[in-house]
Amino acid sequence: MYLTPQHILLAGATGLTGEHLLDRLLSEPTISRVLAPTRRPLAEHPHLENPVGDPAVFLPQLSGRVDIAFCCLGTTIKQAGSENAFRAVDLDMVVAFSKRAREMGARHLLVVSAIGADPKSSVFYNRVKGEMEEALKAQDWPQLTIARPSLLLGERAEPRLAEKVAGSLSRLIPGKYHGIEACQLARALWRLALEEQDGIRVVESDELRKLGK
Repeated sequence: MYLTPQHILLAGATGLTGEHLLDRLLSEPTISRVLAPTRRPLAEHPHLENPVGDPAVFLPQLSGRVDIAFCCLGTTIKQAGSENAFRAVDLDMVVAFSKRAREMGARHLLVVSAIGADPKSSVFYNRVKGEMEEALKAQDWPQLTIARPSLLLGERAEPRLAEKVAGSLSRLIPGKYHGIEACQLARALWRLALEEQDGIRVVESDELRKLGK
């Protein structure tokens, strides 16, 4: 069974995956409104609503009906500057955004997590992603889709040398650890958004690549 969403809430529209997803959403004739809050302005579009500024300020002010919410928020410890700053984005901000989306009426949340997410992991990054997943499950969404991609591949505005090297290697690894193109992930998220399936669904990277072809 499929839904025809009309109003979309998107977090992370300036990121690698979020940019591809935003382009996809704005090209869909069934979508009449994409609400995409960002820190820097996006290109104008007749179906795009783009509050700009500090998320802590504008998040409570977001309004209007929402059918589906996508959360593509994510950073790195290097970018964030510390483990606490990383947690503030990849855990606290994701949870706050999702809570607000639920308050606005969204019934389906799709969130980008990461392969290996586990709240009991000894690896800090995986542990935070796992804690984020558990927090979203506790919000009791009618439909929650958790995407766990492997290393994201694609051209970033600010290239990361380590990721370029790792990306080249990840293309050689089989199965769910094989790298995934950000455009593939965006296509997979959209396909998953169209599926009406109550409850929680966790989608690993190998399945995401198949869905994104």
